[in-house]
Parts: sequence; structure tokens; C-alpha cells
Amino acid sequence: MAATTQRPVVDLREPASWRKTKNQIMTGLMVLAMLIIIVPLVFVLYTVISKGAGIISGQFLTAAIPPNVLPANLGGMGPAVVGTLEITALASVIAIPLGVLGAIYLNEYGKKNVLARIIGFMADVMTGVPSIVMGLFIFSIFTLHFGFSGLGGALALACLMLPLIIRSSQEMLSLVPDALREGSYALGASRARVTVTVVLPTAIGGIVSGCLLAVARAAGETAPLLFTILTVTSTNTNVFSGANTALPAQIFTNATSPYNGAQARAWGAALTLIVIAFILLVGARIITARFTRVGR
Repeated sequence: MAATTQRPVVDLREPASWRKTKNQIMTGLMVLAMLIIIVPLVFVLYTVISKGAGIISGQFLTAAIPPNVLPANLGGMGPAVVGTLEITALASVIAIPLGVLGAIYLNEYGKKNVLARIIGFMADVMTGVPSIVMGLFIFSIFTLHFGFSGLGGALALACLMLPLIIRSSQEMLSLVPDALREGSYALGASRARVTVTVVLPTAIGGIVSGCLLAVARAAGETAPLLFTILTVTSTNTNVFSGANTALPAQIFTNATSPYNGAQARAWGAALTLIVIAFILLVGARIITARFTRVGR
């Protein structure tokens, strides 16, 4: 009998020492990336808080906007606070229902049909459109015909929020396991009932977070408001008629002023805007946690 030739066994696995080294390298790179992101954020927050905390008070949040030449301790940003809240709220009322319904259609009904592909493509295009272009768009089709108003500003902000809400909500809906849908269909539930009672409650946490990001972006936008609300210094509680103002517009106006008092008020307005965004974040987390407990 011929001797059987044994082939040498080749171990294709990486040495354990090299795997450990790669893990350490990647961990170090991730820590470095985190530090690169955190350091500028800390500096921005420190600068805004150090320069704006001294001017914020109850009077600052409620008093009328004074002329730029007056000292920082006179007047406040009351009209801008009111304008920011009402314009952002109206934009949210417009964009959030449309965005969530659009995401439901794309993920639950449209899937891969032509209309769904067109809507998805347009949402991607709108995500990259600069905010100033949205402001000019609303200025040309709305403001020129109906005049400056908070409604025009809300429409511009809603256009910016809509693609973010659609895409973020669609991603959250796509993460819902198909087994939940199939089990509900097996029990005889319709697609609409499954969407309302199973899919949406499961994805509500991510949807709320996505809507929050869109609201935060809208609250801090300046360019669209400069073209649509015609920044004024008086309070206008009627968001549907008359010129209005908002914190981002006042930050821009006061920061570009040569007077120290106006610049100080700009820092105070910037800190106020950050606090509003923080309050929205905390509120969204509370709502998300409550829905999560209910779902369990």
C-alpha cells in the first residue's frame, strides 16, 4: 500500500495577541474621536454660560427689547422668547403629523412602489437644502403675497423639519420586528390597527427623539426667519398676522451691533435658546420613558 500523504493543517486565525492589539487600537481611536467631539462642545457651552448667565433674569425673559445703545441691564428678550415659542410650536404642529404620517406610508404601505421612492428621494434632497434656501422659497411663494408674519416663519421651519422627521421616523418604524406585525395579522387585525396599536407604540421612543432633533434644529435657525418674520422689537401674540421676532433673529441682530449692551443681550438670548432646547430634551425623555413603561 502506498503511504497516505498528510497535508499540513494551516491555521488561518489571527494570533490572539494581534486581535487584542487591534481591539486596543480601535478603542483608543474611539476614545480620541469622543474627546475631539466633546472638547469643542464643552468650550462652546462654557463660553455661552460664562457670558450669558450674568444677564439672564426674570426681567430679561419678560421685558421688552430695548434699543441697542442701552446698557445690558436694561430691557430684555420677552418678545423674542414669545415669538420663538409660538413660531416653533406652529412649525411643529405642521411638520410632525405630516412627517410621521409620511414615514408610516413609506414603511408600512408604500414599501417599494413608485410614489414611495419619489417621496423618499425628495426627503433626502430636502435634508441637504440650506436653510436660507428654504427661507427664500417661503419668501417668494408666501411672504411676497401675504406679508411678513410668524406663519411664514413657521412654514419655513416646517419645511426644514419635515425631511428629518420623515427619515428618522421611518428608521424607527423599520426597526420594529416583523414578527409583531405578522402575529397581529394572524389574529385578524387590519394593517391600520396593527400600525396604530402595535408598530407606533413600539417605535414611539425613537420617533419622539427624532421629532425633538427636528424641533431643536428649527428653534435655532436664523436665516429663514430673517426672510419671513421681519425682526421687530415688540410682542406679537398673533402668529398668523403681522411681523414678529424670535431669539435666533435677535441673536443675529444684537451680536452684529457695535454696542456692548446689545452684544451682552445676544449672549443672554443664546443661553436662553440652549435652555429651551434642554427643557425640550428632558420633556421628550420623560414622555419616552412613560410610553416605554406603558408598552411593557
